Amino acid sequence: MIAPAKSPAPPRGAAPTRGLAAALLAAALLAGPASTGAQAGERPRQMVLISFDGAHDNALWERSLKLGEATGARFTYFLSCTFLMNRDDRRGYQAPGQSAGRSNVGFAPDSADVLTRLGHVWAAYQTGHEIGSHGCGHFDGKGWSKSDWLKEFGQFDGALKTAWSRNGGSEPAGWAGFATSAVKGFRAPYLSGGDGLYAALAAHGLSYDASAVSQGPVMPDVSKTVARFALPLIPEGPKGRRIIAMDYNLFVRHSAAFETPSKSEEFAERTLAAFRAAFEAEYSGKRRPLQLGFHFVEMNGGAYWTALERFAIETCVRPDVDCVTYQEALRRLERSDGSAS
Repeated sequence: MIAPAKSPAPPRGAAPTRGLAAALLAAALLAGPASTGAQAGERPRQMVLISFDGAHDNALWERSLKLGEATGARFTYFLSCTFLMNRDDRRGYQAPGQSAGRSNVGFAPDSADVLTRLGHVWAAYQTGHEIGSHGCGHFDGKGWSKSDWLKEFGQFDGALKTAWSRNGGSEPAGWAGFATSAVKGFRAPYLSGGDGLYAALAAHGLSYDASAVSQGPVMPDVSKTVARFALPLIPEGPKGRRIIAMDYNLFVRHSAAFETPSKSEEFAERTLAAFRAAFEAEYSGKRRPLQLGFHFVEMNGGAYWTALERFAIETCVRPDVDCVTYQEALRRLERSDGSAS
């Protein structure tokens, strides 16, 4: 599990190269439209859930949206609300137990940066991606009470509702409804939860939590008031040691969290091999949803984003595979009464 630590500084992303963009488009066109679900007597469709924590760097917003457009994948963006606040507004945020204006991941540099991000958030939502909550200042809340978490959730909601006006932008029609009712899921910073979190999620009306970790892919627990999804431990590397299927954890294993861009391709290939093996195990087996987590930070020279793009190109376009949001996965699982095991 990710140890509490300040996130690495977010480098600028890069749009896919012309060759990669062409490959993405070709793969999507060859795959054709996917059907909506399994027919009677057929195996269930394989779901893949790809998510991004933080969702701040605007270049990586553009890159991910291009990937989704080309492959038909729909992503879940767990947004940190401090990236909707410029530095002049930072004292308007106060995390439980912290002084006003503190954030482990910083704030947006200026209003122009915020408005660009808001445009990406709105474009993502309008095209079928999901916006979830990652809280605000990326603090470890394992010891927070229910009321502490409710305070954090309230500040997230307030930041989302007022982001356009606070930054001098023109709010698009429909934003108020989106900000009030569209956010249904949460992932805790550092994947660190607790009883206070689970009580607050239910009280705040959220539908699911995606903060857990499991020994391998498991069926999400949809029997609770707030459904629980878990990032799986998957085999990785020459010895097949298990690791959380998330880029930061791979970054720590591969290079002890020190940037090593000279080995970017090696790390990308190791990561892609691990993703492929985890996918094939489910695809040929029980077809439980495979969850993969990323951040809007290019670690080790972009190795993990490179692996993500290669994986999505070859996987999300397959005719019996759906790369879907958490909300869509939850709808499908609830329709089947969570009976798969």
